[in-house]
Amino acid sequence: MTSRARALVRVALCAFLTIGTVACGRRASDVTVITFWTIGREGEVVGELLRDFERQHPNIRVEAQQMPLTAAHEKLLTAFAGDALPDIGQLGNTWIPELATLGALEPLQPYVDESRAVPKDDYFAGIWDTNVIDGKLHGVPWYVDTRLLFYRSDLLAKAGFPNPPRDWDEWKRALAAVKANAGSGNYSIFLPLNEFEPLLNLASQESDPFLRDGDSRGNFESPGFRRAFDFYIEMFRNGWAPPMSNQEISNVWDEFAKGFYTFYITGPWNVGEFRRRLPADMQDKWATAPLPGPNGPGAAIGGGSSLVIFSHSKHKAEVWQLIEFLSQPEQQRRFHALCGDLPPRRSTWDDPELRNDVHAAAFRDQLERVKPTPKVPEWERIAQEIRLAAERAIRGGATNDEALASLDARADAILEKRRWMLARQSRATAAEIIPSPACGRRCRQADEGNRGTTSQGLPSPAPPARPLPQAGEVNDLSAAP
Repeated sequence: MTSRARALVRVALCAFLTIGTVACGRRASDVTVITFWTIGREGEVVGELLRDFERQHPNIRVEAQQMPLTAAHEKLLTAFAGDALPDIGQLGNTWIPELATLGALEPLQPYVDESRAVPKDDYFAGIWDTNVIDGKLHGVPWYVDTRLLFYRSDLLAKAGFPNPPRDWDEWKRALAAVKANAGSGNYSIFLPLNEFEPLLNLASQESDPFLRDGDSRGNFESPGFRRAFDFYIEMFRNGWAPPMSNQEISNVWDEFAKGFYTFYITGPWNVGEFRRRLPADMQDKWATAPLPGPNGPGAAIGGGSSLVIFSHSKHKAEVWQLIEFLSQPEQQRRFHALCGDLPPRRSTWDDPELRNDVHAAAFRDQLERVKPTPKVPEWERIAQEIRLAAERAIRGGATNDEALASLDARADAILEKRRWMLARQSRATAAEIIPSPACGRRCRQADEGNRGTTSQGLPSPAPPARPLPQAGEVNDLSAAP
């Protein structure tokens, strides 16, 4: 090849590479990448749905990162402190108040108002409400769970009860009858001492709130909580429930099959586990039922996870498209088939597979009555104090009255900083509304003109870097959106 020919080849090759590079660069610039943090099992299966979303939205690519549940909360707080949160995230419902108070979450009501894909009235009301903090919507429910009765229908019928109990009085009679027929070493119900949820669900059926005075003090000595607490402790003192944690038995499925207990309060994740782990000859001997309440079918706590947009995201419109996609009934049905999570929209339950599922029907019924937990960042710490107070009473370390008085005191101590912040916020509001008499209208006008600016009329400087909050704690309510 002559030198002239080699030069022509080099020119042509360079031109080809240049055109290819420009073309690739143009294609890449047309694609918006959004980051999505998920938690646990949901992160393992959502990839199948994301692939379909990307096919329908070729200009959007989703980078999903799965976090283990045990590390997710700390990682979220660390990312908040470092301004490194993703565009979209899966948040447990009890975490939403904390992240909303920190100003980390984008208010979503304007998006919902313009969307036909996320109709509020199609969602179970109690689950939707878990996402509303101080009147602002901060998340869209992705999946929901609630705890209810799993029970051995054969053992209950043998004790003289062909149907599950509907109220507390009938439940007490059933518990006594089952215990009388259970045989030595067996019990009526299993209430693991390391779980606060069974007691919390019983207490949610009463009208008294868990907290009072603007969620700044405990309300556990109220008549309602006391009735639920007394009933819960009675189940242990009457020998209906063993004073054990779930680490003290082989596993809940084997002991259920052996008849060690007849009733168990648990959630939808165990439907699949019971179907897989119980022997074949046991599959027609267990059932689910809504929790009995004081005077009929009772309420329960609504759990699950929601989808949120983090406020720093530069791709909020694209993230909302993903939330709309994952909120479609078709995608919620697929999600349920992949991991067993229950859909938060009523219309999704019209699917024949869900509608005809004998073990899911009780969940559909109870979801109409679920309630949110108190919407304070400190709630998870308080819930653990509920568990400890109950265990002290069960083991004889305190009377019921002493346990509840101590529980209120512990809750008040945990909420001390919240009371301080609320008082500070109240004083600041009062100072803005009530000007000094010596100042009058001119000072008010000057203040309104200067608010948000420096003395030179320039925008106020950015706030200092945010310190990392501790778990269940926020630094200042003034950071709220």
